Amino acid sequence: MNKVILMGRLTRDPEIRYSAGENGTAVARYTLAVDRRFRRDGDSTADFISCVTFGRSAEFAERYFHQGIKIVVTGRIQTGSYTNRDGQKVYTTEVVVEDQEFAESKAASDGYNAGMARQSAPAPNPRAAAPMPAPSQASAGDGFMNIPDGIDEELPFN
Repeated sequence: MNKVILMGRLTRDPEIRYSAGENGTAVARYTLAVDRRFRRDGDSTADFISCVTFGRSAEFAERYFHQGIKIVVTGRIQTGSYTNRDGQKVYTTEVVVEDQEFAESKAASDGYNAGMARQSAPAPNPRAAAPMPAPSQASAGDGFMNIPDGIDEELPFN
C-alpha cells in the first residue's frame, strides 16, 4: 500500500500551471516543511516534501493556500527520473496529493505569518495587487461555500 499523510507549512505560494490542450487541467506544485518528531542536538529539523495536485484540488490550492499556511495532505509517493541538459540522470520523489485540508484556523495562520514577517521582510507578492473578493462578493457558482470572517471562534473543534 502506498499511502502518505503529512502535516506541515507551505514554504512558498503554490506554483500553478495548466496542461496543454483544449481542456487544460490545472497542476499545482508546492513544498511542505514537515517538522521531524525528534531533534538532533536541540536543533529543530524539518523535511521539505514536494507535492503535486491536479484539477479542482489544484485550483483550490491556488485560491486558498499561501506561504506559511499549515495544511494536511494525504496521497501517494511517486518516483521518477529524467535526463537533464548535461546528460545527467536526475531522480525525483514527490507526493501526488489526493486530499488536502487546512490544519489550523485562519486566525492562527495569520498570527504565524505576522510573526514570520517581523523576522524577515518577504518579497512582494505579485498577486497582492488584486485583492480577494469579500465573502459576500465571491462567486456562488465556484463550488466553494462562503464562510464569513470571525466564524472561527464559534467552531467547537478549534
